[in-house]
Amino acid sequence: MDSLFDAAAEEAQRGHEPLAVRMRPRGLDEVIGQRHLLGPGTPLRRLVEAEAPMSLFLWGPPGTGKTTLAYVVAGVTKRRFVEVSAVSAGVKEVRAAIEQARRELGMSGRQTVLFVDEVHRFNKAQQDALLPAVENRWVTFIGATTENPFFSVISPLLSRSLLLTLESLSEEDIRGVLERAVADPRGLDGRLRLAPEATDHLVRLAGGDARRSLTYLEAAALIAEDEITVEVVERAVDKAAVRYDRQGDQHYDVVSAFIKSMRGSDADAALHYLARMVEAGEDPRFIARRIVIFASEDVGMADPTCLQVAVAAAQAVEFIGLPEGRLNLAQAVVHCALAPKSNAVITAIDAAAQDVRRGDIGQVPAHLRDAHYPGARGLGHGEGYRYPHDFEHGLVRQDYAPAELRDRRYYRPTKHGAEAAFADRWSRIRAFLRGQ
Repeated sequence: MDSLFDAAAEEAQRGHEPLAVRMRPRGLDEVIGQRHLLGPGTPLRRLVEAEAPMSLFLWGPPGTGKTTLAYVVAGVTKRRFVEVSAVSAGVKEVRAAIEQARRELGMSGRQTVLFVDEVHRFNKAQQDALLPAVENRWVTFIGATTENPFFSVISPLLSRSLLLTLESLSEEDIRGVLERAVADPRGLDGRLRLAPEATDHLVRLAGGDARRSLTYLEAAALIAEDEITVEVVERAVDKAAVRYDRQGDQHYDVVSAFIKSMRGSDADAALHYLARMVEAGEDPRFIARRIVIFASEDVGMADPTCLQVAVAAAQAVEFIGLPEGRLNLAQAVVHCALAPKSNAVITAIDAAAQDVRRGDIGQVPAHLRDAHYPGARGLGHGEGYRYPHDFEHGLVRQDYAPAELRDRRYYRPTKHGAEAAFADRWSRIRAFLRGQ
């Protein structure tokens, strides 16, 4: 009788769990994405199938399956699952969990998975408390983190664990998560239809986060009658569908307007188009690449720091992803929009390339040729070369360009921003080098 009551209670509790919890995979083969970690012969699969004691760090963006993998490992290997939150737990709670795991191991031989979410939030003392359990394999320790563990986890703990890096889920992965949730008895059990356009919208809103996609799907299902449409999703999650086809005209039109707004120094307009791309699910790395190109093509030497900011934003996006990465992109966009503008760099390289394509290349002056290999000196290579560092101001008059191109001008700096100082310096240097 008690067992029937417990089963009924468990079933009732399961019905009240969030959709994302109900849809957690029950085995490695049900996990969507992370194929590089789950394929035949991979370390994680070998460790699980061998049921060997292990310690893991799972590092990746939110919603990529870190908690899911921890549950799967515990379920497949029939281990106890104990979850500790690094946000609220202290050394006392960690030691209590470890002690309980030791007792369980000693009494029944059953191992425990100790899962620590947001493990990067643990301080050194809390991480030190984990060391004996990891070293003596009293628990199977699994730590999940969205931050680089090489900066946030103590070396002794990291060196005793296997580090697995999770990747953002692809659009097809998220689509698979949604389709399974609609059809699976643990999910919507086929009670509602999911319109293709609504699927596309949910995929965009998810931004590679499976948990977010299921949360939005569940919210939409609560107010849908027989079909989840784009309009239903918009009402449920208070996010309008951005009409944006990454393979169509909207993609090119918005990107074009984005670049031209920065070129025109309209920071507000540029931010609008940035937000439009981000909200539509555009790849943030694509946006970052366009900003890096812009920094040299449209700002150049008028503000040399613009390229530094753009590259830093691109690296930040790669490091932290979305949604936080939009802040770095926005900072770079504002910097680029408000910077003084110059297209002198792209004009210069294009002009030089045009000459090369026409065949106007000439011979490298003999005194500039490589003189390091045997016999080069006998050919006159390097003879007469004057080392600039031996001269005042690091300048010495000699020919650098081929004779045929000696008077060709490529770089024509503007007087905008910092380039004004470079223009003045280049004018004086060029006159000196050419004896003018």
